[in-house]
Amino acid sequence: MFNPLRLKQARERRKLTKKAFADLVGVSSKTISVYESNQPLFELQEGTIESFAQCLGYPVEFFYKKSTEIISSESISYRAVTTLSSKLKLATESASINAFELSEWIDSKFSKLPKVDLPDYSHDNRHEPEAAASELRDMWGLGELAIKNIVHLLESKGIRVFSLSEDCKEVDAFSFWKGEKPFVILNQFKTPERSRFDAAHELAHLILHKHSSQNKGREAELEADRFASAFLMPRGSVLSKVRPNGNASLTDIIELKKNWHVSAMAMIRRLYDLNCLTEWQYRQLTIQANKEGYRSSEPIGLERREQSLLLEKVFASLKDRGVRRADIARELALPLDEISSLTFNNSFFNLSIVSQNSIEPHNKGGAKLSLVR
Repeated sequence: MFNPLRLKQARERRKLTKKAFADLVGVSSKTISVYESNQPLFELQEGTIESFAQCLGYPVEFFYKKSTEIISSESISYRAVTTLSSKLKLATESASINAFELSEWIDSKFSKLPKVDLPDYSHDNRHEPEAAASELRDMWGLGELAIKNIVHLLESKGIRVFSLSEDCKEVDAFSFWKGEKPFVILNQFKTPERSRFDAAHELAHLILHKHSSQNKGREAELEADRFASAFLMPRGSVLSKVRPNGNASLTDIIELKKNWHVSAMAMIRRLYDLNCLTEWQYRQLTIQANKEGYRSSEPIGLERREQSLLLEKVFASLKDRGVRRADIARELALPLDEISSLTFNNSFFNLSIVSQNSIEPHNKGGAKLSLVR
């Protein structure tokens, strides 16, 4: 049976207003409202649903899928909620539903996936961000060392990490809990260093604001930023390399940031927070960095963006067993471009490399996963 909520989800995922979608279909926006109604006045013809599929680039089967319980916008932590347009907000919320369903599908295929290993600091006011970051590092046995790959670290602790290929500055990343499963969605149009900070920032929301009604707003964002800074750049290791109230130059900053794989702007802020820079020095370095364009680009940046190891292993394992991407798309009832967007443009779904009917790319490595029989 046709599911009107799926039509609404697909339209919003494609960032189309009812008017824009109506123009594509060749009907009025009022008619689209009727189509998306929970209680449609009539049964839709197959040809109409096929028209929806063609206009939205979604398989026909998608519009017959049962609805997943809607992920409330209140449960999603956005980095830039104040500047987020309604259209983009709805699109990312629709993507979160697709990410959750992809995660559930993976769970149905594989056993022995990492279990959730996250503390819940949302009830404990004693955990200010710096202390929470230090305690979590101790809990996970990280010490003072730099985190080599934070995406891999989060996945090893049971967090499902997916990507979002939205070329916009308003969405850096977002996170949410669905039941007892934590999710982080990272935008792929940021620098690798910025993406690392985004991942740590969303980790903060998951553990500091899980049950809190104050998980929105400026204060929560500042807390998450302070946590991310302390988590990526531990106090002890930073202080071991710089002098308090030192006279660091921008060249020094660029050299220092390499130790923790962070951005120059994040390094400057961390030194200031640790009283390694005076307020005047902090302001001068920030002005210089802005002039050099370091808000949007990165000097001597990381060569590779961090990506999901879990997804790499999942799809490599499926491919080794002869599963085709068309089979996966059919089971999920999702378009290949959406699966690719959610999976860090995994080569298995990369339409720019090979066409859907061509030979699949060579597997880069084995996977230590157990398929569910």
